[in-house]
Amino acid sequence: MLTSSSTDALLSASWCTRHPFSEPDQAVMARLRAATGPNKGKLRGIAARPIFDDLISHTAAPVGVRYREDRVGGIAGSWCEPDGAPAGRAILHLHGGWFNWGTAEAFRSLVGHIALKVNANAFVPDYRRAPEHPFPSALVDASACLDGLLDSGLKSVAVTGDSAGGNLALLSVLGLSAAQKHRIVGVVALSPVTDLTLSSDSWISRADSDLFFVKDQVQGLVDAYLAGHAPSDPAASPLCADLSGFPAVRVHVGEAEVLLDDALRWTALAVAAGVDARADVWDGLPHGFIGSIGQMLGADAALALIGAFLTERFAAHR
Repeated sequence: MLTSSSTDALLSASWCTRHPFSEPDQAVMARLRAATGPNKGKLRGIAARPIFDDLISHTAAPVGVRYREDRVGGIAGSWCEPDGAPAGRAILHLHGGWFNWGTAEAFRSLVGHIALKVNANAFVPDYRRAPEHPFPSALVDASACLDGLLDSGLKSVAVTGDSAGGNLALLSVLGLSAAQKHRIVGVVALSPVTDLTLSSDSWISRADSDLFFVKDQVQGLVDAYLAGHAPSDPAASPLCADLSGFPAVRVHVGEAEVLLDDALRWTALAVAAGVDARADVWDGLPHGFIGSIGQMLGADAALALIGAFLTERFAAHR
């Protein structure tokens, strides 16, 4: 069921940690605003795919990570393999792109940083995208990939995802049996899309501060994905789902993005369901800020927290 709470109340909840907007990051954000302002809301439809991939590919490549193409659960994608990472555990990362954009190749540097921080191999699938392959194609592929990892003999698996990939990460875990959920050591969702009705207050309150998105732009992308399917279906919007039995989860989101309430409302729902869930809110930072590793202090700090959480979770499931 959809829940409603003011952004201020959610930001002051005991499960929410706010991180201050550092002066160096303020300077970076000022430059980003000047650069992105003229193009805000203009990425639309499949024509935006190469532009989006180019933006994502600017994440600095990590040192000591190899990339290898493979298929997991029948789904093609890329492994990000840190030198010396142990066998027996892996991370599944579902990439963002509003269900219409994004590739494993474009996101592999970001995922490589996560893999390196956790010292675990990570797989990024090239799930099918809308509008050619509407709902539930992306979720079917994400679930098949997760099942493939769980059936491969791995002792433990973590799941991460960003934006639309955060939606798929949450939903693919929710679709597991209770026994399978116990094999997921932890979940990390970065600015997850949890409410495809686009009803969160932050679509209004963060409309001006968001660097990239406007509501009618996103509505078009969501409509292309759903192709007439109900946005409130729990299989499409994790905010409408029963979260009981969900594994430990950490959510990271920028305070200056329209998806702020999507992240916070879902975390509140998870906590109410008895889930070990917490949200980290990065004041002043935009959607996708973690891609600025090495350029923003907030990105580096968020990566460190993600690494510490998943490292601890893997160690607890030996």
